[in-house]
Amino acid sequence: MTRLLAERPEDVPAVFAERFNTGDAAAVAEVYESGAVFVPEPGSGLTGDEARAANDRFLGLGLPIEVRPRHVYTTGDLALLIVDWVIDGTGRDGKPVRIEGTATDVARRGQDGRWRYVIDNPFGVAG
Repeated sequence: MTRLLAERPEDVPAVFAERFNTGDAAAVAEVYESGAVFVPEPGSGLTGDEARAANDRFLGLGLPIEVRPRHVYTTGDLALLIVDWVIDGTGRDGKPVRIEGTATDVARRGQDGRWRYVIDNPFGVAG
């Protein structure tokens, strides 16, 4: 069973990680607002089907993600989240995989009171 969407902005990363770790792309997609931007690599912001496909490539690794929120800054219905994360383990091909970053993400409280990503920039502080 997947967790409900976040009631507080600081919970968005944990909800994302829980859903990511189920491997269920539809559950992960629910953590994003319609029209949200996903940045799979610096300088490449994607929306819609392209964003979902890029996120699915991370899911396709079949490895869990760990998240550690560093800072959460909120004003009204917007929040900036700075989150350290890592995907670490043995890939399906038997080779070690380690991908990590510090995300700079923006979340917004929706009409239902739940928080979702508007911008998910996993490598937010990378060159």
